[in-house]
Formats: sequence, structure tokens, C-alpha cells
Amino acid sequence: MSKKRVVIGFLGTTLDAGKHENRWQHWRPTVAMCQHEDFLVDRLELIHDQRSASLARRICGDIQQVSPDTEVRTHVMDLRDPWDFQEVYGALHGFARAYPFDTAAEDYLVNITTGTHVAQICWFLLTEAHYLPAQLLQLSPPRRKDGEVVGRYDIIDLDLSRYDRIATRFRQEREEGASFLKSGIATRNVAFNRMIDQIEKVAIRSRAPLLLIGPTGAGKSQLARRIYDLKKTRHQVEGPFVEVNCATLRGDGAMSALFGHVKGAFTGAHQARTGLLRGAHGGILFLDEIGELGLDEQAMILRAIEEKSFLPVGADKEVTSDFQLIAGTNRDLSAAVAEGRFREDLLARLNLWTFALPGLSARREDIEPNIDYELQRYAINAGTQTTFNREARTRYLAFATSPEASWNANFRDLGASITRMATLTASGRIDEDIVGEEIGRLRLAWTPVAATDSDAMLRDLMGVTRLEQVDLFDRLQLAEIVKVCRRHASLSSAGRALFAQSRRQKASANDADRLRKYLARFDLDWKSVSAA
Repeated sequence: MSKKRVVIGFLGTTLDAGKHENRWQHWRPTVAMCQHEDFLVDRLELIHDQRSASLARRICGDIQQVSPDTEVRTHVMDLRDPWDFQEVYGALHGFARAYPFDTAAEDYLVNITTGTHVAQICWFLLTEAHYLPAQLLQLSPPRRKDGEVVGRYDIIDLDLSRYDRIATRFRQEREEGASFLKSGIATRNVAFNRMIDQIEKVAIRSRAPLLLIGPTGAGKSQLARRIYDLKKTRHQVEGPFVEVNCATLRGDGAMSALFGHVKGAFTGAHQARTGLLRGAHGGILFLDEIGELGLDEQAMILRAIEEKSFLPVGADKEVTSDFQLIAGTNRDLSAAVAEGRFREDLLARLNLWTFALPGLSARREDIEPNIDYELQRYAINAGTQTTFNREARTRYLAFATSPEASWNANFRDLGASITRMATLTASGRIDEDIVGEEIGRLRLAWTPVAATDSDAMLRDLMGVTRLEQVDLFDRLQLAEIVKVCRRHASLSSAGRALFAQSRRQKASANDADRLRKYLARFDLDWKSVSAA
């Protein structure tokens, strides 16, 4: 059983007018709507004011002539000022709330052809917000043809995903927005790309707080700035981007820095201070390392988020600031709540949109495009183009994506590494020697102190190039064996110490030969190893 078609709309006091017989020679949208052979209206809900009651009755009679199966119901809606947006919206909102919609049995259309422009806008807004479970009906006058008075009609579905060209444009805009948030880097990590797509949607559609969690150097600050820039390009923010590292705020100065103070609030307060929260009015406030804030500051931040107001230090009158908050942390805030170091209610407020940024070591497939990005950034800053030669790039990329590369400081490590190599090259081409030195620096920076001493010892013994070819597993073992050798006077003595347990199970054992063969695997001999 097909659904009934119900149209809701205003009587057109000008377009629908006409008393004499010649009215049938003119386009009257409300009547013409019921004259289309392929568009049967089962019921028309016709809204008019009391002054237009006679016109409404005439239109009802004319519709009965052209479409006897159409039921017309009239509704009187008297508006003091049909051009007053607040009054019209309120009246139509009340109509929509009271109307007994039955979407299982009926399909609804809202006629936006008649009525004032204000009424048409209000119909659109109410339909878009789903107060009216309807589509929009747009009627158009006929083209100039003899005897044609019916005109045309178009049904507009506000589910824009149904329109191929619009959906394609939206998809392109989402992709552009996601690329913008990634600084144009063609990242390959599937989970990261999915997260960025979601952040793009949230950034455009919401002003609620965002919480970015992740290790130091994972890109929280850069992402927060890009979110601001994206909203700025869409004209969603007018104020500034204010970034605060909460780890730098200590003691009484934290309150003053965040919330400002009045003149004379404390010793040394010779001038009033606006504070960072007020400075972020109309824009975005990024509180990096929010877990470092004290409980008092957390309480005031919560109030500022929820009520858009707070009390500067020493003031007896509140000030207001309307900003969007983005918070960043490398801490487990849930654990901090359990330990009493972070307010549970603030975390609940921040936790509406939480995004975990993975470290670089968890996104090894993204290292190569980020290398290219860092080279481009260096070129912009230094004013000179730098590239790798093929062998150097292959070698650096193999190391950078290997388990040995821990990237402790994440993108800060990578950016610094590319900057060092680009700075050291004289020809604009990073070669294998420069890459080899840089790999040595990174290994040294990421290795614990005890292991660092061992690496330095092996580097002096074997050279950087040869040591780079040795796995970490073998390197650690070799370093300990060299230390044992240097504590003994001869190859045989060192062999006996190294193979003391296994030699007891053999009838005869040549410990010196076993040690000699082991050292030979690394192109070493007793003379080079035993040299202090």
C-alpha cells in the first residue's frame, strides 16, 4: 500500500489571488500544484491569516474542481509581523510540534514557494533540523507557452548525500580537510588516516572540547594548530590561537597567567593582566600537558568551559571568554584521577572527543613521507633545496624503519635528524657518509648509558660502517666478550673464562680456538681486541 502525499504550505496572498474567471489563465502556485497529472496531492494543509479567509475558501473550491481527490485543511495563523524572524519561526515551530505526523502512512512535503522570504527560510531551517519530517517542494511558473498555466515542480531532499555531484564535492572537501590536518603529508597508516578523517568531521561540526593524547613529539601541538587553521578557513573562528604549555606554569603565577589579575591583586601586580583565557576569546585555547595543572586551576578551567566565565585573581567581578578548548597530554589522566591529581569532572568534560596520536615508531610506514615533508620544511626555512642520493636514502630509510630506531622523541627526533644532515651537506645532496654519521648520533642518543659506553668501545674497535652492519643482539654480546678479553692476558685465558661451564662437559676443548673463530665473525682478532 503506497503512502499518502501530504503538502504543507502558506496561502499565497499575491500569487494565489484572483476573483474573476480569467484567474484560470494565470499561474496560481497552490492551485497549479494540484493540476499536475504525475503529482497527486492527497491532502493539503493550507496556512493563512484571518484576513485572507475568503481567498482561502476560493482556493479550496478551485482545488476541488481540478483535483476532487485532494482534501484541503485550512489553518489560521495570525502573525503581527510576517517579516519578523523570531515571531514566524516560533509560530511555525509550534505548528510543527503540534502536528500529528504519521511517517509510516504518509510522506510530507513543505511548499516553500508561497509566503514571505522569512517564512521560506523558517520552513527550511525547521525541515533541516527534522522538526518537520519532510522534503521541500519548490513550484515554478510555466515557461512562455500558449495556454500553459500549470508550471513545474521540484522536490528537494535535504539529505545532500543523495545528490551525486554534491556528495562528490563534500567528499572532496573532506579529503582536502583531512590532508590539511596532516600538513599535506601522504600518510599511509590506515588507523591514523581514519582518525584524522574523524577529527576533520568533529572540528567542522563541533565546538566541544577535544582531548589529544600521545607521547611527547607525536604532533599534538601541530595538529591543534591545524585544527584552528581549518576552522579559520571555514570562518568558524575569528579570535586567535593561544597555546599554553601547562608544564611551565608553576605556583601562584599559574592562576595569573591563565585567568589574569587586577592591579594590586598581589605584591608586584603593578598592572592588570588580561590572562590567556581572555586572550583566546572567539578562538581556540590549546592547553598542552593539561595534566600538569594544579587542582585549583583545573576547577576554574572547568567553570570557564561550562559557563564561559571566570574570576581573575584579586577581582570581585567575573569576566567572560568564549573559546573552544583543545587539551593535550602525554599522561594517563584516568590514572591521575585515581591518584587524586586530576579532577574527574574535568576529565569527563574533556573526554567527549578523545583522540590518541600514536608515536612515530608505531607508524613506520609514515616515516618515508615525513622525511620528504621535513626536507621541504628545511628548504623553506633555509632557502636551499636538499635531497638524498639514492644509496643514502635507501640506507637511512632502512635504519629509520627498523626496530632499532626507537624515535624516542618521535617527530622531533626525525625533524632534528633531517635538519642535521641537510645542514652538513655542502652540495645539496645527502650522501652515505653523512647518513652513516647521523645513524651513529641517533644510536648514541637512544642507547642507555651503559650500552652507550659499549657502543663507543665497539665503534673505536670496528669503525662506524662495520658496526652498523651488526645486529643489536650480536652487538650487545660482542661488547661483553671484548670486555672479558681485555681483563685477561691471553686468548686461552679469556677462552677458559668465557666457556667455563660448557668445557666441563667435553673430553677436550680448545677454548682459544672457539674464541678466535667467534671474533673472526666480526673481522676481529686477539691483537686488536686486547689492545687497551
